[in-house]
Order: sequence, then structure tokens, then C-alpha cells
Amino acid sequence: MRGKPASMSSRSPVPRPAPWLRKQAFPVRLAGCFLFVALATVFVGFAPEDNPIWVANGVLLTYLLLGSRRRWAAYLGAGFAAQLVGGRMVDPHWQTIVVLSALNLIEVLICALLLRRRSTRPLCFTDPAYLVRFIAFGVLVGPLIAGAIFALVSATWLHTAPGAAFFKWSAADTLGIAISTPACVAIFQTGFKSAVSWRRHAVHLGLFAAITVAAFASLKLPLMFLVYPLLALIVFRLGLSWAALAALFVAAAGSWFTCHNLGPFAWMRSASPIAPTILLQLFVAFGMFIIYAASVVLENQKATERRLQEIVSLHTLVTENSRDAILVADFDGRRRYFSPATQKLTGWTAEDLVNRSYTELAHPEDRPKLEQLLRDLQSGVEGAIIEYRVRKQNGEYFWVESSLRAIRDARTGFASGILDFTRDISERKQAEQELQAAYNTVEALAGTDALTGLANRRRFDQCLTSEWRRGLRDHNPLSLLMIDADRFKAYNDTYGHLRGDSGLKQIAEAALDVVARPGDLVARFGGEEFAVVLPNTSNDGALQVANEICDALRARKLPHMGNPFGIMTISVGCATMVPAFGQHAANLVELADEALYKAKRSGRNRVCSGNALNSAADQLQHNRLPKATVAGTA
Repeated sequence: MRGKPASMSSRSPVPRPAPWLRKQAFPVRLAGCFLFVALATVFVGFAPEDNPIWVANGVLLTYLLLGSRRRWAAYLGAGFAAQLVGGRMVDPHWQTIVVLSALNLIEVLICALLLRRRSTRPLCFTDPAYLVRFIAFGVLVGPLIAGAIFALVSATWLHTAPGAAFFKWSAADTLGIAISTPACVAIFQTGFKSAVSWRRHAVHLGLFAAITVAAFASLKLPLMFLVYPLLALIVFRLGLSWAALAALFVAAAGSWFTCHNLGPFAWMRSASPIAPTILLQLFVAFGMFIIYAASVVLENQKATERRLQEIVSLHTLVTENSRDAILVADFDGRRRYFSPATQKLTGWTAEDLVNRSYTELAHPEDRPKLEQLLRDLQSGVEGAIIEYRVRKQNGEYFWVESSLRAIRDARTGFASGILDFTRDISERKQAEQELQAAYNTVEALAGTDALTGLANRRRFDQCLTSEWRRGLRDHNPLSLLMIDADRFKAYNDTYGHLRGDSGLKQIAEAALDVVARPGDLVARFGGEEFAVVLPNTSNDGALQVANEICDALRARKLPHMGNPFGIMTISVGCATMVPAFGQHAANLVELADEALYKAKRSGRNRVCSGNALNSAADQLQHNRLPKATVAGTA
């Protein structure tokens, strides 16, 4: 367990050791290893001949697991010396002490090598995976191998039963490592600073100690069943370090009373000399199982709490710093959550929004589509994006984009509400409007003649095609006027190109003065030619419009010395068709163009029809020709 164990309070400052102690840290730890291993050896050695639990190896294994591998030789040497010294204090047979100490070192080294294959692997006895490895390698494999070696040595040297020797060694060392190693690791790493205000729980420790002593000292009071619940209570209240120390206290107290023929297990000695020891070991083993199981449960709970706390912190960080408003609402329109950005966007406080339905603040024009989207989400649609206008607290409306998603119950799958991410898109909408206006301007320029301001040839083609299709659908007549300036080359040669451009503008203005219907189109066809599209207009109506355009230009009396009439005039070709299948708009243009050339061949300054050109119309046009006096005014 690197760092803080499960029960450590993050607010408890750990005092830093003095500088001289940091410099001499390894010698101090080495001396501590010698002292603690020696004390553990002496404590167990003073017990009667059947040592129920051997904890010295667990203490030495702790130093190896916590220390660097390059220090292992020193720790092993200190542990070996400590066991020799401690063993010599309680046993005069030094040869036996040397053999047993060597076996203990072999056992500890096997456990350390199996548990620390990588020197950077953290020690965490509340991690289920590491706990399984510790029980498999540290509690079982190491003691069993050393126990097998001890059984062989006992059979050949001490002439004892190998089975009994194997069981005695394995049981004592298994429990010793299982109890002492987690306790020492927790104690050495934290120094009991991981306990949550242990002084508040001193009553639990005192009660546990009193009940443990009473349970092993008395045969009449059935107090053994209270030890396990108190062990679990200490785990949950004070953490693994205190619980492991409590288990050591149970083992020490139980060993002392049992070895002195006291306690609930002593009566079994009459059945078998080793029966009390076996029962005590089983009792302590089950206690350690309770401690480990409770520690795993506690660590999983704390891991879940940490994960939930991380989620809550992340949620708070996102919601408080997001520029988008985050809302949670039910399908009845009641809002249940608002992020801080909601008030920044709308000006409405959480108290204001709680009493308003979800769609109440939407613009009346946008409200129906928002309500329909909510119904779609409730009926099964997973999510959607909508743009609409929202009213601020000051009454102004602004554009927002809402990304809506249905919130579904994890068990039933039914939609219970909506999650709404809303952002202000007013600037984007303004940019889109400006871009659309710019596009419309460019589009208009692309379809406009730069000189006259009329529609250009491209727009003319589009309009004629569109009106032809409409006439084909509605069976309405479509008329076309083709207009050409009379003797325009002579006008340019006489007055120059600037006056020529001005003359073309005068023709365009004359045509626009007459053609006033919204569906009609006056366009510059090319050069000095113009065209007028007249939807849903008969041939007679088109001839009337053409004559009015001629009259409007004559009324301007633009001097033209190169024209026999003395003023600028135009020739107009008129054509009318009812669009039909098998025909095309080009046929109408050809018909109007033929009428135009007929008007020019007939003397110009007149209107000719590409349909049935009757003499009455020609005579009417001839009567409208200016008199010679007009032609003389140059």
C-alpha cells in the first residue's frame, strides 16, 4: 500500500522527519528491523513448547516488501542476527537456533521474491488481486516450502514425525505472516496516522481488548462470538492497520492463555495436546479472513466513493465553466436543473425559470416546432438539434441552438425527460443574414447588365425557360418582344460611344416605363438589342406594349442625324406562342427574331408580329411614324 490507505484522512498532515534522521534513515530502519524481529522471536519463544503463531517472519517480510532490493541482503542479515540473538535468549541449543533461523530466512526470501517480481509494484492488501497473490505466495507457498524442508530436517536430525513437524511449522508461520505482515506494512507506512480520529474510537479499542482478554481467560462466559464483530467494527472505523494490530493482540492473548491451560480452547488438551493450538489457529485464521474481507469491501466502497466524487467534481467543473446553458427538464415542461450559464445567457434566475414551462420563453413563431420536437423525443426519437428564438428577461429575443436528447430510465427504457445544451448563436445568425444579403447582391449583379441596369442575357434565359415551363403547365400564352435600336452604328459614329451608351440607357428607361407588371422582364439581349418577356399575354397585348415602348422612346426626341426620322427610334419584333410539348423556348425567340428583321426590312421604326401580321396593324404603325418636319429637326 503506497501512500494513504483506505481510512487515511487527507487533512491529517504527516510530520516530516528531522534532517539528521533522513540522512540516517537506512541505518535506523536496519536497527528497527533487528529490534522488532528480535522482540518477536523472544515473545514467541517464551511461550510453551507448542508455539501457536510465529510472527517474526512476517515482520522481516515487511522490511523486504517495503525496502529496495539492493537493501535485501542487509535486512536478511539483520533478521538472521536478530533471530539468533532472540532464540539464544530462550533456547540454549545454538545448533537448533541456527538451523531454524536459516529456514526462516529461506521462507521469507521465497515469499519476498514471489510477491515482488517487480520492484515498483505497490503493496495494497485491500486490492483483491494483490490480496490473492499475498495469500497464495506469502501465506501458503513460502511457509509450505519451508515447512517441507523443516519436516525433512526433523525426520533425519531430530527423529520426529515429519507430518507433525510439517503441520506445526506451516500452521504457525502461515498465521504469523497473515497477521503480522499487513499490520506491519500499515503501521510502518502510516504510523497510525491513517486512523480517523482514533481517540473518538478509543472506547471500541478498550472494549475489544477487554472482551478479548475476558473471552480467553474465562471458561464460563461465552464471549468468543463477540470478538469477530468487534474486529469488523475496528476495520470499518479505524482501518486495516488498527484491525491487523487488533488481530495481533488476539493472537498474543489467545496464545498466552491457551498455553497456560486457560480459556475456551484449553479443555481440548485432554483429547489431544495440540488440539488447543489448532483451535486457536483456526480462530485467528477466521478473524484474519473477516479482516481481509471487510477491508476489500471497504476499499471497494471507498473506490466507488472516490469515483463518484470525481464524477461530481468533473460535472461541477464542466457545468460551471461551460458557456453553453445546460438544462434538465421533464416532458411536462418543468425544469429540474440549470447550469450557471443559463442566467448569463437569458438573464433569468433559477427561481424565475422553475415556474415557467419549457416552451414559454420561445418566440411565438418558433414555439410550434419546439413543441413538436418535444413530442418526438417523448415518442422515441433519441435526439435532435433545433434553432429558435428565446426571450430574455429584458424582453429581447435572441437566437439559440439547442441540442436536445431524451433521458431514458436505465431499467425500463422509457423517456423520462430531456437534456438540453443551449448556446447563443445570435452572432452566427447575423453573419448568416449578412452572408445571404451579400449572396443576393452578388446574385443580382450576376443577373444584371452593368450599363443599363436591366436583366442580362443569363437572367433572360433563366426567366424565359421558367415562364415557358409555367405556360406549358397552365396552357397560357407567352409573348416575347425583340427590340433593336435603328441605325445604332451610325449613332455611335456621329455622337461617340459615350452618347451611344446614353442612348441605350434611354431605350432601357423607355421600356421600363411601359413594362410595369411584376412578372414581366426587360433584358438586354446583346449589343443594341433588348428583349421583353411577357407571360400570360396575347399577341394583341404584346403588340400594344411594343407600340407603347416605341412611343415612349419617340417622346424623348433623342437627336439622331444618321436616322431618316431625325430622332432615335427602335424596331420591334413580336411573337406569341402557347407552349406545347415538342416545342421549345428557342422557337419563340426565333419567331420574334424573324419579326424583328421583318420590321427592319420594312423601313424600321415599327412593330411587326411573327404571328399573323395583318395590314391593319402595319397601317396603324405607319400612321404613327413621325412627319417630315419631325425628321428635319436634327
